Amino acid sequence: MTAPVIPPSPTREEYAEHYAAALAANGDDSIFERTEPFLLFLEWLEDARASEPNDANAMALATVDAEGMPDNRMVLLKELQSPASFVFYSNRESAKGEQLAAHPVAALLFHWKSLRRQVRVRGRIEPVDATNADVYFASRARESRIGAWASDQSRPIESREALERAVARETARFEGLDVPRPERWTGWRVIPDSVEFWRDRPFRLHDRLRFDRASHGWTRTRLQP
Repeated sequence: MTAPVIPPSPTREEYAEHYAAALAANGDDSIFERTEPFLLFLEWLEDARASEPNDANAMALATVDAEGMPDNRMVLLKELQSPASFVFYSNRESAKGEQLAAHPVAALLFHWKSLRRQVRVRGRIEPVDATNADVYFASRARESRIGAWASDQSRPIESREALERAVARETARFEGLDVPRPERWTGWRVIPDSVEFWRDRPFRLHDRLRFDRASHGWTRTRLQP
């Protein structure tokens, strides 16, 4: 078996050649004067929407299982709710849903490779209310809503054909009807205790800015790379 080729660290010349765009985007020190993380996050998300090939709102969601083992997967940010929180939706009977019920804390990571930026979020979890879940579920494509009924998410299944039979069954059941939200399908809010902004700089001398929640608002700390 041939070992995979691990890319070497960039040379000085490669930094100069390939990092020009990142330097242009990330060379402004004014981010360290910001006093609130959410407006800065929205600006970075808008930049990512213009430059990422797809799913600028994709984020890694880290949870903890009953044995204390970490778990991770990609989900999509769907809302920023008030009070400021990051909202995503899924099946509460899935692995992530069971883990969040047992340990209502989570970490998020947004990584925008085209911009050489990332944002890390850590905080506690709260479920969204039924009205929010209903409104978002109704906005999904009909086929996606049917899929939420057909899939027992994270449970074993014998084949792709078995899943397709379940989709066909639910499609027939709801023919000519609206597809309501299954009770097990819901959303969660990550209410951050900390939000860290990271941007790439040459020679691994990156910029890092962390906001921490305090009783009077947010504190900010510039971190070493």
